[in-house]
Amino acid sequence: MNSPENTEGAGPQREQPSSLATRRSLTHRKFRWFLVVAWAGLIFYLSTSSFGVGFTESTYTSDAVHYFMRKAAHMAEYAVLCLLLYAAFLETDDFEWRPRLAVRSVVISGIYALTDEYHQTFAEGRTAAIIDCGIDIAGAALATLVILAWDRRRTRRTRTFEITGGQNQ
Repeated sequence: MNSPENTEGAGPQREQPSSLATRRSLTHRKFRWFLVVAWAGLIFYLSTSSFGVGFTESTYTSDAVHYFMRKAAHMAEYAVLCLLLYAAFLETDDFEWRPRLAVRSVVISGIYALTDEYHQTFAEGRTAAIIDCGIDIAGAALATLVILAWDRRRTRRTRTFEITGGQNQ
């Protein structure tokens, strides 16, 4: 009696992934989501009172430079978040341009930016500013433009390689 439910002494059979590639892809996707959650946690931690204006102030920089550095950090934080979200939503390991995925990643990054600013209203020494949300969203949008440019360049190289038959020019 070799039914799938009961083989001799083996107990019930468990359905196994069809290949190593399937297991690897699933592991990669889980890891990508782990990175999204870890990065969101880091952003949340950086929004606490420990990382207020006083944390980054220096007697060696002007107020304008200090302000610019803080806003650039906002952009960078949310550019990375958007890239991580985009990668996590991809069904494959091939990092290619998908417009809907880009929009979804920017929107989710923007929503997180709003919740981050709301969180700062409760942190001592921190203030919420809607302009920071705009800067965060601009950083996320910039990340999608980087993805688009990278994909266009990669696609152009692939086409050139195919046209030349793999010959270097």
